[in-house]
Amino acid sequence: MPKILALITCSWLCPVNKINEPLNKINKPVDKINKPVDQAFPLVWTAQKTSAREGRDIANECAFAFEYNCVSHAVMMVTPENLDDYIYGFSLTEGIISGAEDILGTEIITAKKGMIGAIEISPKAFENLNKFRRVLTGRTGCGLCGSDRLEHAVRPLKKLVSDIKIPAKNIHGSMEKLGEKQKLNHLTGAMHAAAFADKNGNIIEVREDIGRHNALDKLIGYMMKENIDPSSGCALITSRCSFEMVHKCAAFNIPIIAAVSAPTGLAIQLAEETGVSLAAFVRKEGLNIYADPQGRITL
Repeated sequence: MPKILALITCSWLCPVNKINEPLNKINKPVDKINKPVDQAFPLVWTAQKTSAREGRDIANECAFAFEYNCVSHAVMMVTPENLDDYIYGFSLTEGIISGAEDILGTEIITAKKGMIGAIEISPKAFENLNKFRRVLTGRTGCGLCGSDRLEHAVRPLKKLVSDIKIPAKNIHGSMEKLGEKQKLNHLTGAMHAAAFADKNGNIIEVREDIGRHNALDKLIGYMMKENIDPSSGCALITSRCSFEMVHKCAAFNIPIIAAVSAPTGLAIQLAEETGVSLAAFVRKEGLNIYADPQGRITL
């Protein structure tokens, strides 16, 4: 845990518990790396010129190493929760596996400086590792960081075909519901979320992580393991919509992605090329539709 000496903030950010202990006593190192949330005790100054030592929930992150058939592949920074989901989702969206059946077994090991995902994959999937290798450490789940072959980073995907129709009001309504389901973010104010909602706007499942890419990979992994049809609804993300986020949805056959913040130009281009419908700025006022090649989002 970083040693936080002071935090300038407003009182509405996080719930607090006031205490009065010396900083060197209470700012102790994290003793367990597999906890998604821990506590820090910063000295908080407010605009009213008051100060007090207060307990704050903070998000933990740890290094997570992927090892496929005993071969090291990548190290990502991740929230240590739902890691088995992360293994499945990451493996699919990275193009290593074609489906859940390619993963023969997983084991999550706690090491001194992080965690290791020991994954046994099929011979066919293992061949995919020879097509590319990640040689750099990813930063909070970047979808392209560490990819040493450009053709893999922007690898082509099949055109997504889905005849689903979802009213814009249902997408908007499901995003409004998402906030109350972000339990870790309520505690820490530091988590991204990815959710899957059905065509009626009901949220099926939510995953949270410090990295927006990680959150989406965890959601995809959960859906793979539970055999949830990705073409039956839409993905919701509490972040901007970048190229990688559209790429992950297209790889898993999710026909619609809706983001609370802005899309990038490359994300819009990829959405049009892969047939993914892209809505962004899904906020209180409404939403913007940037790509909808098959007219799935109805007004």
